[in-house]
Amino acid sequence: MATVVILGAGMMGSALALPLVDRGHEVRLVGTHLDRAIIEHLKATGEHPKMKLPLPGAIRPMQHEQLDEALVGADAVALGVNSQGVGWAIEHLRPFAASRWPIFLITKGLHRVDDHLLTFPDLVSAELGVHAAAIGGPCIAGELARRVETCVVLTGRHRPTLTALAAMLRGPYYHVFPSEDVVGVEACAALKNAYAMGIAFALGIHERKGGAAGSVAMHNYESAVFAQASWEMGQIAQALGGEARSAAWLPGVGDLDVTTNGGRTGRFGKLLGQGLPVPEAIARMEGATLECLDILATLRAGLPAYERRGLLRLADLPLLQHLWEVALDGLPVAMPFSRFFGGEH
Repeated sequence: MATVVILGAGMMGSALALPLVDRGHEVRLVGTHLDRAIIEHLKATGEHPKMKLPLPGAIRPMQHEQLDEALVGADAVALGVNSQGVGWAIEHLRPFAASRWPIFLITKGLHRVDDHLLTFPDLVSAELGVHAAAIGGPCIAGELARRVETCVVLTGRHRPTLTALAAMLRGPYYHVFPSEDVVGVEACAALKNAYAMGIAFALGIHERKGGAAGSVAMHNYESAVFAQASWEMGQIAQALGGEARSAAWLPGVGDLDVTTNGGRTGRFGKLLGQGLPVPEAIARMEGATLECLDILATLRAGLPAYERRGLLRLADLPLLQHLWEVALDGLPVAMPFSRFFGGEH
């Protein structure tokens, strides 16, 4: 059995510990500097304060000052930080990287370097000189922590590491499908946060008009946006150097569905659809990390370089452009349906 260090004690990092300890692995859950209260609560009560769920006693909670102790004898390291914390994690792991343990991330996002967009596992590999992989696909932390059947994709460039990590993670309710399409998988894993926000606009618009949930609502609206989102994800993934087909399975439409219906991004999009200004919608989220805003800003800054290189046309991404307008510029929701799917002719 392996010893796995999870850096980041938020909901997803903590939930990942469940399939690992259920396989008999030793898990050391190390909180970041932002997780101090979570770790203290876990030590005192055994319950994760955000998930409102007791975690198995086999999970060892540790504060970030104990990272050097936690890494002793580690066979693998998982990063459960948010997208803004990847740089922090790299710097804290750098002094120990000579140990050469593989790293796998559950963090979603892209990193802009000059005129290129880099995946987080490629960034970690370059910075720490280790084999890095990443988990993508539909997974709600609260469901995984309750051992709900879950299918994810594990992506990486080093096949032996990918095979070993998949075998370590895979269990009776946690089904792991390997893929070497790092760029395609990671692009979709990041993009779904932005597009899920747009799909959820319909929920807010429906409520603003006095509607209630039911079989007759704004499902036509949602489905059209969902279809356009999946098409745009494939185009962007391909432009970045990945495979467009990754948008058609777990990393793309699978994760898009679960994020829209069960994730915080969907709740945020619903608030914007209700007509709330962006700052008020953010305040209503009560401190929840909104990675949709990070990825939208990164794409707006980074994609024009890909258009200049002839790899895509921003005009072919009308949904993404409207998401920029709403979330970054504060414009009202006015979905450009006539420009979808190449435009009505």
